[in-house]
Amino acid sequence: MAETGKMRIGFVGVGMMGHGAAKNIVEKGFPLSILGHRNRQPVEDLIRRGATEAKTATDMARDCDVIFICVTGTPQVEEVVFGENGLLAGIMPGTVVAECSTAMPESTLKIAAAIEARGGRFLDMPLTRTPKEAEAGTLGVMYGGDQSLFDEIRPVVECFADSFVPCGPVGAAHRIKLVNNFLSLGNAAIICEAMAVARIGGVDMQCLYDVVTSGGADSIMFRRMMKNPLEDDDTGLMFAIRNMHKDLTYFLRMAEALPAHAAMAETARQSVTLARLAGFDEAYVPRLYDALCRLNGVEPRD
Repeated sequence: MAETGKMRIGFVGVGMMGHGAAKNIVEKGFPLSILGHRNRQPVEDLIRRGATEAKTATDMARDCDVIFICVTGTPQVEEVVFGENGLLAGIMPGTVVAECSTAMPESTLKIAAAIEARGGRFLDMPLTRTPKEAEAGTLGVMYGGDQSLFDEIRPVVECFADSFVPCGPVGAAHRIKLVNNFLSLGNAAIICEAMAVARIGGVDMQCLYDVVTSGGADSIMFRRMMKNPLEDDDTGLMFAIRNMHKDLTYFLRMAEALPAHAAMAETARQSVTLARLAGFDEAYVPRLYDALCRLNGVEPRD
């Protein structure tokens, strides 16, 4: 490992969350290598800021001291690690891999074991908050693994995060991440359904906003979702409905494996499935309201 402040950093997954995190790493002076992305715009932006582009994940693993993975979900993480020209083929003794995606805990344990068998070191380190905080460098981080290992890479993590919660051994952070996402996305699903029923019932949406925000049902998520019916603004939660479905599915799989009853999560996922069937797969989560309105035969706005 190079001396602190000179660690060579790799970043896989420079999409909406990853771009902001990577941008802050390179702008705060760490040598940064990124892996190509189907959307070239964030890649080219980071190169202009001083990053270099690795040809393969294997090359990145050979050249970097710390590698962050921030991709869509478990299949993508496993492809990055185990696939042809993947990270595992290039892991060097002491290399740190920090897995920041939303992924299944059992996969996390498998990946950690494989990396450690090659002499590498592993943290599961999922993120909270939104692309806005990623760009600002104020994400939240939860982490599972050795505290000393997190302390070692903390100077890099502090480039893009300002909240750090230790969760226990490897895998624990991803379990908490799935619970956190069910709470936030399940809440969003309930709010969108409530707003749709209100719309169908002829309720004045501004009146609904004023009543809820002055009482116990108020929440950050309610205020984010209500931007959509009030202002036709879906940027309150810039997260695709297809990814909402994925995260609820991961939570349900975790619950089933325990086993644990999770009826509310199943109901929320059914609403999201209807929205996907109605063509809202790539829309942001607030558009679940639009989908539910139209499935009930009304327009979401006048």
